[in-house]
Amino acid sequence: MNVVRGLLVVLAVTATTVTVMLLVRRRAPEGSYFSDGDRAAGVFGVLATGFSVLLGFIIFLAFQSYDDSRVGAETEATIVSQMVQTAQFLPGSASGQLTGELVCYARSVAGAEWDAMAAGTLGDSVNPWGARMFTTVSSVDPSSPAEQSAYDRWMQQTADRQQARNDRLHAAEGIIPLPLWLVLFLICGVIFGYLLFFADSGERAATQAMLMGSVTVVIALLMLLLVFFDNPHGDGVGRLQPTAMERSLRIIEAQTTTAQVEVTPPCDERGVAR
Repeated sequence: MNVVRGLLVVLAVTATTVTVMLLVRRRAPEGSYFSDGDRAAGVFGVLATGFSVLLGFIIFLAFQSYDDSRVGAETEATIVSQMVQTAQFLPGSASGQLTGELVCYARSVAGAEWDAMAAGTLGDSVNPWGARMFTTVSSVDPSSPAEQSAYDRWMQQTADRQQARNDRLHAAEGIIPLPLWLVLFLICGVIFGYLLFFADSGERAATQAMLMGSVTVVIALLMLLLVFFDNPHGDGVGRLQPTAMERSLRIIEAQTTTAQVEVTPPCDERGVAR
């Protein structure tokens, strides 16, 4: 959800709740429906405090997941560029093939895989180039100490890359379960209904509109913030982008050019196999 769409949602929800409040106010008694305003305000304070504490805790956990996904993407990109260096110490035929597959892996992450994460359709699918690299390296038979060391290093980096990928994918399909969403919206409905009992025909319409509107805006913004953290990939302000992997692709190109290593990736610019 982008900023403009979010603001439109807030305005629409606020306009709806304020309109309902003003309609109820027309037939409300003076002094509101509560005979003891102080006691009613105290009960509302308990409702608002409980909701804010619950929502704040959920937002904190959602932000942690968002940050883990961001760090995972950066770590994965860094490991991919390091694996290109490791591949140069493996036996000749496998070295060039693995380097090309690493480039395709990076292109796939920054292209087709990132689009699938943004759409929420990635699921449990694996990166095809990760499987291709496993097949390639399984046929490697290191003979020299340098090749054996590079082979061991490659296997360790593969495990680290997979863990980083798992962290990146953790928030791809949302981390907040449906029952929790239902509870949050139910509490929002309870607060909205409770505020309607504060309708007072003796107060000015602007005051009543401010009473309902201010609470609605705060709750709507917090809920939209939660939606943002629950779906961190895609387009829009603050959304996670494949910036780190795109940077690694530029680094890999610079490394191979400097080392005069010829790389022929078996894929197009989006990581789709030729």
